[in-house]
Amino acid sequence: MNCLIVDDEPIAQNILKDFISKVDYLHLVDCCSNSNEAFNVVQQNTIDLVFLDINMPGIDGMAFAKIIPKEIHVIFTTAYREYAIEGFNLEATDYLLKPIPFDRFLKSVAKVKKSLQKDGDTSTSEKPEFLFVRQDRKMEKIDFSDILYVESYSDYIKIHLKDRVLVVRESISNFEGKLPKSQFLRFHRSFIGNISAIHSYTHEYLEIADKALTISRSYKEEVLRRLQQFE
Repeated sequence: MNCLIVDDEPIAQNILKDFISKVDYLHLVDCCSNSNEAFNVVQQNTIDLVFLDINMPGIDGMAFAKIIPKEIHVIFTTAYREYAIEGFNLEATDYLLKPIPFDRFLKSVAKVKKSLQKDGDTSTSEKPEFLFVRQDRKMEKIDFSDILYVESYSDYIKIHLKDRVLVVRESISNFEGKLPKSQFLRFHRSFIGNISAIHSYTHEYLEIADKALTISRSYKEEVLRRLQQFE
C-alpha cells in the first residue's frame, strides 16, 4: 500500500516512518509537513493511505480529508481525543491517539489492507489487461504482458517493452498504481519489473532482458518473499 504522512511534528513523522518500515506491505511515498505539500503529492502519485494529523498550520487535517479522493483511506493521528467523533463522521478508517503504540498501528493498517483486498476481489474480473499511455499527441495501447520493466527517468518513466522503449511523462509511483500487483514487482525506487520477464535473480539483482537490475535494500525482503513463492 502506498502511504503518505502528513504531520508538522518531526518526532511524529519519524515514529510513523519507523512503523511503516517494519510492515512489509507498506510503502512510504512521501512525508509532508502541511496540507499544501500533501495535496501536490496526492495529485502526482497513487496513494492508498494517508496518516493525517489534525492540528497543522494552514489547512488542517479535517479540511484536507474532505478534499482528497474518497478512495484514499485516512487514518487520523492526533494528540486530541475530542476530534475522534468528527474524524469518524468523515468516514476515516481509523483514529490513532498519540503517542501511538505499534500494536495499535498494526491493527489500524491491517484494517485498510483488508478493505483494499475486498475492493480488489470484487473488481478483478473487470480490469483490462492493457492500458493507454500518451505518445506523440495520441494515446497508445500497451499490453501488460509486453512490458519487461519500467525505469524512472527524472520527471519521466521509460517503459521497456519487448520490441521498443516508450518515454512517458509520469512518476514511477503513479504508474505503479496502474499495474496489476499480481503481475508486477517494485524492486527499487527506480524500477518495476514484470515478474514473468525475470530470467534469474539473486539477493542483489534481477536479470531482465539480459540486464542485471539492482534490488534495493528497502525492497529486498518483499521481493524475495514474492519470488520464493514460485520455487
